Amino acid sequence: MSSARPVIGITTYLEPIRSGIWDLPAAYLPETYLRSVIDAGGIAVLLPPQPVDAEVAAATIASLDGLLVTGGYDVDPARYGQPAGAHTDAPRDDRDDWEDALLTAAIAAELPFLGICRGLQLLNVHQGGTLLQHLPDALDGDTRYSGDAGVFAINEAAPVDGSRIAGLYEGAASVDVRSYHHQAVDRLGDGLRVTAVSAGAGATEQVVQAIELEGDAFGVAVQWHPEQIGDLRVFRGLVDAAAEHRRARSARG
Repeated sequence: MSSARPVIGITTYLEPIRSGIWDLPAAYLPETYLRSVIDAGGIAVLLPPQPVDAEVAAATIASLDGLLVTGGYDVDPARYGQPAGAHTDAPRDDRDDWEDALLTAAIAAELPFLGICRGLQLLNVHQGGTLLQHLPDALDGDTRYSGDAGVFAINEAAPVDGSRIAGLYEGAASVDVRSYHHQAVDRLGDGLRVTAVSAGAGATEQVVQAIELEGDAFGVAVQWHPEQIGDLRVFRGLVDAAAEHRRARSARG
């Protein structure tokens, strides 16, 4: 008998890791992502960057009930037609290529997906949008979203009425969030809608905090890090949508 718990593929880093006497490249991810998926009712499966083509991506997506595109280093600005700014991370082409291909396959298959931080930015670029490469440059030096030496900043986001985010947060006028980003959506990508913006004292309202793919499928992305405070609401949204996708696929045979 197959498990009723949906299988959620989670993208990872591929970086040098030191553990005891070993210092090797490894796929890794903060445990908070895994714990959030598991606590929300899903089965977590890691998806490390790897050589990819459309067939590989489609086969990977076909094995999953949902997809989580996680946070990490900046998306290569060449993907949206810009040179890299002084504050932009060195490109991680392996991860950009892999996650972009997974998003293409997931959208084609109407597979539920959730993007977090970098995941939101990659979704926007995937859909033809652009990014502000260093948000403080656009906000008169304001670093309220950037965090400090591994400490996540505390901010507020205001969900847009009628959006999936508003539904997941039960119509709350604002949500306390944890931020660690120096980039943000600039031009919105095709087929996307803004579903939360900055809120609270001193907030700059044009900073996009959540987006979603238009249509019936669950395609949601947030700029904040709910996994850092055990906020399971967006993870439950993904897992519930993935469970429904699994049931519908089983019914089709």
